[in-house]
Amino acid sequence: MLLLSREDIKSVVTMKDMIEADKTAFKMTVDGTVKTPLRTVIDGKYDGAFLFMPAYAPELDAAAMKVIDIFPHNVDNGKMTSPAQVMLIDGKDGYVIALLDGTYVTQLRTGASSGAAFDLLAKKECKKGAMIGTGGQAATQLEAMLAARKLDEVKIYDLNAERCQVFAEQMQKELADYGAKIIAAENSDACIEDADLIITVTPSAKPVFDGTKVKAGATISCVGTYEPHKHEMDPAILPRASKIICDSKEAALSETGDLLIPIKDGIISEKDILGSLGDVINGTIKGRENDDEIIVYETVGVAAQDLVAAKVIYDKALEAGKGMNWG
Repeated sequence: MLLLSREDIKSVVTMKDMIEADKTAFKMTVDGTVKTPLRTVIDGKYDGAFLFMPAYAPELDAAAMKVIDIFPHNVDNGKMTSPAQVMLIDGKDGYVIALLDGTYVTQLRTGASSGAAFDLLAKKECKKGAMIGTGGQAATQLEAMLAARKLDEVKIYDLNAERCQVFAEQMQKELADYGAKIIAAENSDACIEDADLIITVTPSAKPVFDGTKVKAGATISCVGTYEPHKHEMDPAILPRASKIICDSKEAALSETGDLLIPIKDGIISEKDILGSLGDVINGTIKGRENDDEIIVYETVGVAAQDLVAAKVIYDKALEAGKGMNWG
């Protein structure tokens, strides 16, 4: 079994590799060539949750199981909010062939989900980005935004102003090669003002931006909400959106309050949700048709992403001779 750390993974794959891996996973999901039962969630007593996400792809001769634990308050103690591990399993004999740093795999593939959505749905010419949230998923979300479109600047907002400033300064250094100016915004309105691309990546139970202030032509990726009683997306954006697309429509309608609450309140109906990103890849539903459309992308994550990402990482690590053999 190959043990792959964050450093090992970072040395063998790029964000663009992960964006392409996510596209493959989304296509496989709508094509029915991967088996991905809905995740099992067990609530914990410390305002946390334990999530178990299996997947099997016969055409890859591989299966995977990710165990990821969501503890939002960890950030206050200097710990990761979503520690995880991914097991990659040989589909021919059932042996576990790799154990990967699942926290980093999750960060990569979740960021890449926004990157894939922006690559497929955003205007070709985008100059300004906005991101709300600076937790454990934020850095790769920001990188994916920058990998998908050449931006001049990205504004960042978080309720913790000090943490937001530190994050912006750190990301300016780490992502300098992308050439964008990364700025800490004073409030949510200032953050999304004139933004072509918007990401929300928070555990908030209430909207984190004003949907009436999103400009025409924007593409919004809502990442943080996976529970039915929470909605970081402002429902006011939904009647303004020409298209609502999910990573997996089935999963999103089972899990996220971003859609379930507006449906319950009669703001939208299920038929307003066009489908999954894999449908756009296959051409069965249309993506962006003009530069004035507002398009909303809702991602809750599907286990196929972890499986395809783990397989890509494993193959590249074997080729590069990275990782530690155990057992």
